[in-house]
Amino acid sequence: MKNKIKITIVTFLALFAVSCSTESPITETRLTSIAQQNTANELPEPIPVVKTRANPIQYLALGDSYTIGQSVCESCRFPVQLKQSLQNTNVNNSFTLKIIAQTGWTTTNLLSAINSQNLMPDYDLVTLLIGVNNQYQHKSFSIYEKEFPELVNKSIALAKGNKANLIVVSIPDYAFTPFGQGSRTSSSISLEIDAYNAFAKKYCEENSIRFINITDITRKGLTNKNLVAQDGLHPSEEAYRLFVERISPKAAGSLNN
Repeated sequence: MKNKIKITIVTFLALFAVSCSTESPITETRLTSIAQQNTANELPEPIPVVKTRANPIQYLALGDSYTIGQSVCESCRFPVQLKQSLQNTNVNNSFTLKIIAQTGWTTTNLLSAINSQNLMPDYDLVTLLIGVNNQYQHKSFSIYEKEFPELVNKSIALAKGNKANLIVVSIPDYAFTPFGQGSRTSSSISLEIDAYNAFAKKYCEENSIRFINITDITRKGLTNKNLVAQDGLHPSEEAYRLFVERISPKAAGSLNN
């Protein structure tokens, strides 16, 4: 009976991850196919010109290794690329960028780091990308359910109390890297990442917060090795560039409101 219950739960999770598909449980090949379909023929959304401001535009990036840019150069990090992309729309603007992120950080670590710093609530733009280490370190999902909303609320407070100034970015899927292929089954990792992203997306949608999906980009890491950094685990400069293609138009729109 226990085995039957376990099989039922796994099957349900697999079906949930592919939006109630009637096909067989999700596999690496299936996920790769989905990623390719999601990114096929996708054209970058135009980036609006950011209106000229008298004062520097202050950007705060919160996260973990995906934000600090583990294994890529400083200018290759997605926050730095995002800052440059926004500045390119209007050279009359100047930007400041503060990154609070470290490789290995969970939601608990990021909350502690934010609380330990004397941050002013005057940021024009805040990005939040967190959660992969909760999954990787096998933390209870209930921790993420509690702390992700706390981080969102702190981010909004730092963004001048305006939720329109916050952008939440989905968690990349490291199953589609050489490291991910060598740890556990890629489908298990992907299903768990999907659960974290589904919770974050639902919370953001219910609270009218921008949520940008970049997970499908990382799910091309096995077919496009240029998307994986030399460490065989983290996104490359090119992957971050593709992240920024999706984030920049929304960030520019936020700054113009």
